[in-house]
Amino acid sequence: MEQRNKIPRKPAIAVGKAEYEKLTALAELVMARNPNVAGALIGELERARIKADGRLDPHVVRMGSTVEYTTESGETRRVTLVFPADADISQGRISILTPVGVALLGLSPGQSIDWATLDGARRRLTVGQVTHGESVS
Repeated sequence: MEQRNKIPRKPAIAVGKAEYEKLTALAELVMARNPNVAGALIGELERARIKADGRLDPHVVRMGSTVEYTTESGETRRVTLVFPADADISQGRISILTPVGVALLGLSPGQSIDWATLDGARRRLTVGQVTHGESVS
């Protein structure tokens, strides 16, 4: 049997209903300025399982989550997923409107995903610990 170079299947993700609505509106708002990341965010939202607010597993990455993840090179990073106005990379606060922010949304500990950087390089990350310390408006 011939083996083809396949892109790995994306893991199942879940998003709360209110967050789904906010992020869909945000992606549509920035589509003209940032079509690649906005399109990627819409794609992730479309494939997500939408859950009633309050019914999302507590370990799922959502807005305001602090996530520890490991890269394919073995480097561990710790970031908080935020809306663009709250982003500050020096404080580890990454915007949902970045490729890695989109990649993290909806994942749970132990899940891995491949994603493309802004320059088109392919990367892989695996989620470790997920905590929720910030409230999200």
